[in-house]
Amino acid sequence: MSDLILVQRDGPVATVTLNRPDKLNALTKPMWTRLGAVMEELSAEDALRCVVLRGAGGRAFSPGNDISEFETDRSNPEQAKAYGEILHRSLTALKTCRHPTVALIEGICVGGGLEIAALCDIRICGLSSRFGVPIKRLGLVMAYPEIDGLRRLVGRATTLEILLEGRIFDAEEALAKGLVNRVVPDGEVEAEATASAKRIAEGAPLVARWHKAFLERLEDPRPLSEAESDEGYLCYATEDFQIGYRSFLDKKKPEFKGR
Repeated sequence: MSDLILVQRDGPVATVTLNRPDKLNALTKPMWTRLGAVMEELSAEDALRCVVLRGAGGRAFSPGNDISEFETDRSNPEQAKAYGEILHRSLTALKTCRHPTVALIEGICVGGGLEIAALCDIRICGLSSRFGVPIKRLGLVMAYPEIDGLRRLVGRATTLEILLEGRIFDAEEALAKGLVNRVVPDGEVEAEATASAKRIAEGAPLVARWHKAFLERLEDPRPLSEAESDEGYLCYATEDFQIGYRSFLDKKKPEFKGR
């Protein structure tokens, strides 16, 4: 099972690869199980600064779930709920990852693949990438935890358009809808995503984690508590703040410690 989800490291950047290229990285229950565990493990690592997610083979990020499993693992509500618990754990692990996440999208990014990409912080794709959620053709719905990432990313109206029409659309339309941050020539996707991850990793890691946490908290309509408001000033007590402003004054590149 571990070879279905690969993890490679380049300093403070980890790359997580959906590794089923012969099936365009169609997702199976073992893949969802492993993906959730991997993301939980990476999130706990203090030395990590960015996670890149991609599909193997260059032809697809992922077309979603392997349809052949519906006969064996999702043929009734009870099986579907058990499967959903595994899937939702993985989506939650992606959503709550402390580190910034970058989706490196080549080719097809559909259904469950789009659910994964939507939960990443930055999405970079190639001109030939294709997107959509055509599950209406299967008589399926997106459960609450699955639809939430898409809704938060592009809003209710666009989410409904994607789900009700079930169209597969191109990268330029995905950019216009806000599904992706950047579209580049197909041969430059890996280089652009790698450069993005490097830029993120060069920043103060505590700051990146705080910014993610602050934006997540602002999704909650409750007023901020005094302690939550005060958290916006804790960065001034960090070693990284001292490194950052002194490096700026000295016109040197900062080397942050994550402390």
